Formats: sequence, structure tokens, C-alpha cells
Amino acid sequence: MNTDQTTSSEQTHETNINPPKRGFEETYFPSQALSPIATHVGSAIIRPIDKGKLKSIALETVEKQSTQQIAMLRRQADLIMMQVREIEERIRIAAEIYRADMTFEPVIGNIYHLYEREQTAKRLLSMIAPQEWTSRTNPMPRFVATVRLNADRTWDVLLLGEAI
Repeated sequence: MNTDQTTSSEQTHETNINPPKRGFEETYFPSQALSPIATHVGSAIIRPIDKGKLKSIALETVEKQSTQQIAMLRRQADLIMMQVREIEERIRIAAEIYRADMTFEPVIGNIYHLYEREQTAKRLLSMIAPQEWTSRTNPMPRFVATVRLNADRTWDVLLLGEAI
């Protein structure tokens, strides 16, 4: 076999044994694409980070996001407080009605009428509506409200005469 002629397997063997020589940049900067500094004139422009501007933008974003969340929580708190006031009002009305004289046991879902006796200023819960009241036996007391008993034993005010 001629020494000038080499087989392809010998060429492959030689390239594996003798890798090509690298230059200075290839040795010290093997991955120039990931280099934190420009390695040649055609490299991407690397500008220093303006930390003040970066922090300012980040702080502005945090403040905007926080302001939105606080506004949402305030709306939720306002709604909750409105519901609390409604419940407190139902408790107050129920207390007023349960302090009134009752000669019967109220039935859930039925409508009743609350009156106030003029001479004693004591309240009375009645099944008799104002338009059904007859003055033959007793003079009609002052009408306060028409109410309905709920399943939770609170009362809905359907018609308000005098303030409860």
C-alpha cells in the first residue's frame, strides 16, 4: 500500500487523535454566544443596565399592582360592611318586634302588623291589617309596620308606617 494513500478509516482515526488547534479566543471563550462581553466587532451591543431606572420601573409596577389590590379589597370590605349593617338592622327590628305584646305564636312566612298603643306607648303585634281594624271595640293604635317572619326568625319589613 502506498504511504500517500490513506484509507478513510485511517483519516478518521487521525482526526480523532489530532484535533485541530484552537486560537486564543476559542480556548478562553468556548461559547462566544453566551459571553457576557462582546468578543468581536460583529457581536451584539451590550449596554450596561441602568439600575436606578430598573428599580424605578419595578417600584412603579409594584405600587400600581398594590393600589389595584387595595382598591379591590376596599370594595369587598364596603360590601361586607353593608351586609353587616343590614344584619344589625334585622336584629334591631327583630328585637323591637319580640319586645312587643303577642297573644299568639307567629308562623314563619305569615304577614303581621306592628302597632303602638297611644296611651301606654307599648307595641303590639297583630294579625289584623290597618284597613281591617274596627273602632267599635277599641280605637285603632298607631300603625308602625307590616312585617313577615322569616325562617331564621328575623323579620322583613314590608311596609313602614312610623319608624320602628
